[in-house]
Amino acid sequence: MMQMARKMALVDYDRCHPEACEGGVCLAERACPSGLLRQEAPHEIPMPEPSFCRACGECVRACPQQAIRLYSS
Repeated sequence: MMQMARKMALVDYDRCHPEACEGGVCLAERACPSGLLRQEAPHEIPMPEPSFCRACGECVRACPQQAIRLYSS
């Protein structure tokens, strides 16, 4: 049985600059309806939970640095 490729959001750490977001709070984290992007403190890079990502794309649209992309696994 052939597995279908599954999409998930991943952060490009070279492009991610949370200090550019208001108050250092990641806009993409706020936009994730499932709460799967976690930023431990302001100005820190958010960490995704790709295994649970629904690939809705809300975080991708919200990131002003275009540091989040949907990838197929």
